[in-house]
Amino acid sequence: MARILIVEDDEAQRFLYHEELVEEGYEIVLAGNGKEALKCLEVAVCDLIVLDIRMPVMNGTEVLGKITGRYKDIPVIIHTAYPEYRNQFISFMVDAFVLKSADLSLLKATVR
Repeated sequence: MARILIVEDDEAQRFLYHEELVEEGYEIVLAGNGKEALKCLEVAVCDLIVLDIRMPVMNGTEVLGKITGRYKDIPVIIHTAYPEYRNQFISFMVDAFVLKSADLSLLKATVR
């Protein structure tokens, strides 16, 4: 079973992603910001990271730099409500870019 780290500051969205992806058969680890995500990666081997960009404490851009330096083999999906990040340098550092939507089918397909 693949283990996915979900990094999302909105608690309701974290819960929704957790429920939907567990239903798909994944083991889910949750973090509310980039700092928590790095702590999770120190104790749990993850197969994929789904990363929000705009978060408190340590945002997605900051944590992505640290992830790509330490955990190069873990694929990262940027999952954000802000399409302007797709054309920025950060999008070249990730494996996929998915815009947030009430319909999670695109996120689920990208995770698969």
